[in-house]
Amino acid sequence: MAARYDAIVVGGGHNGLVAAAYLARSGARTLVLEARGKTGGAATTEAPWPDAPQYRVTRLSYVMSLMPPTIINDLDLARHGYKIFPMGPYYQAFPEGGSIKLYADDAQRNHDEVARWSAKDAEAMPRWDAWLAGLAEVLGPLLLTVPPKIGSHSPRDLSETLRLAWRHRGLDVRTIADVTRLMTMSIADLLDDWFESPQVKGALAVNGVIGTWAGPYEPGTAYVMAHHSIGDVGDGHLGNWGFQEGGMGAVADAIAGAARGFGVEIRTGAPVARVLTSAGRATGVVLESGEEIGAGVVVSSLHPRTAFLDHVGAENLPGDFVTDIEHWKTRSGVVKINLALAELPDFTADPGTDLQEHHTGSVEMAPTMEYSERAFLDAREGRPAQRPFSDGVIPTAFDKTLAPEGHHIMSLFTQWVPADWNLEPHRAELEAYADRMIDCYTELAPNLKSAILHRDIVGPYDLEHDYGLIGGNIFHGELSLEQLFHMRPAPGFADYRTPITGLYYASSATHAGGGVCGIPGMQAAKAAIADKKAGRRRRSRRS
Repeated sequence: MAARYDAIVVGGGHNGLVAAAYLARSGARTLVLEARGKTGGAATTEAPWPDAPQYRVTRLSYVMSLMPPTIINDLDLARHGYKIFPMGPYYQAFPEGGSIKLYADDAQRNHDEVARWSAKDAEAMPRWDAWLAGLAEVLGPLLLTVPPKIGSHSPRDLSETLRLAWRHRGLDVRTIADVTRLMTMSIADLLDDWFESPQVKGALAVNGVIGTWAGPYEPGTAYVMAHHSIGDVGDGHLGNWGFQEGGMGAVADAIAGAARGFGVEIRTGAPVARVLTSAGRATGVVLESGEEIGAGVVVSSLHPRTAFLDHVGAENLPGDFVTDIEHWKTRSGVVKINLALAELPDFTADPGTDLQEHHTGSVEMAPTMEYSERAFLDAREGRPAQRPFSDGVIPTAFDKTLAPEGHHIMSLFTQWVPADWNLEPHRAELEAYADRMIDCYTELAPNLKSAILHRDIVGPYDLEHDYGLIGGNIFHGELSLEQLFHMRPAPGFADYRTPITGLYYASSATHAGGGVCGIPGMQAAKAAIADKKAGRRRRSRRS
């Protein structure tokens, strides 16, 4: 082989970059290979309009949360440009008039906002917040827990399972019941237990369906809500989210800067064709150009079907593992719509185009749970939503680097179109879908349509073929009950190791994946580093 490294990382998205940084920090000579012309993967800032390069958008992922302070501090990301503006409230204006704002850290204002729709719900909000906080005390630490091999009879695996149980020995019957309900219930049924107002429930249900091939009445969406509600961008606010200055691409740039500081070499425009193996061990990779590069450690951060079925090959993997990966659910129905605006939306419920608080958070199109459910059912029945769901944000409320003075970027994360739209571009139908989405917002903010200067529509086909997100799924796999924790991405291989010795897995299809958190990259690197140290100890004992 013409070149050799201690470690090769396949994929230069944020998880791959985190893995590379940790490996190099441990002393490994590390190479990152990225197929596209730039790093970042879905965490990307782009200028999609050639005739208007002064507008830049966070083209896919659009907000930060869940990245633990451990990674931020270990990699000294602030020194490399990591700067987060905490988001404002969730905001939903209603076709019948009025609006609601929900805050991450202001119980009194939440009470006042909810009381406009239901006095009973306003009284329930503090109990709901306390209940979520209690669950976060259980679920939060689990995000940084390496799942044990549940069911394995090996002494080491049994020890890890018992250690996890011992850590949670203080949980009582009620907490266990609450966690069980959370994992199995729909967000709709859960909210029905707590609240009566359709407007309040519609706003609270948003996090249960983000990026998910499921409407709010589908079992398991209660957990999706919790997954998105226990994040902390470093300011101590439960469930808070934030905008990265410079867009999400600047997050990837900060991690790449840290990685290079540790000595990582990053090559773009270098697609990998396959992972080289010998006697069940990874020995390197071969690029599509034919170039072979050797390494004792290979880390893949790509979708599991690409990482295992395409790059390793089913013939080199255990049959049960291949079946698990073939059955991995990765549907989406997501369409990202990015808008350049001449002015801010002027909502009838909260008039004015000057910057106001409701412009600074999530600008939702989810007035009721029934509205969101109908959008999902349209797609499940084989047609794009007539009235789509949207989680919208206006990052230029804080970040002045993305658009000219006085102009703004509005980013709409919308759902749903049919799950098979990853197979064909569906350009004309996507344009019509975007028209309907914009019309829905224009009903609430009549100036919006006329304020649009440019628009960029990214459908499931683009997500898969341009960014490697199979099925268009932003999590590399659905956050459904059968694909969580020790099942992610396959039973027995949730510890960031794989059936191939020396091949580690660091994509969002592993535990804690979902969101730009970096945890899979950190954990895969730590597994590789731990195995290397263990190998040294074994060799030392033999000598």
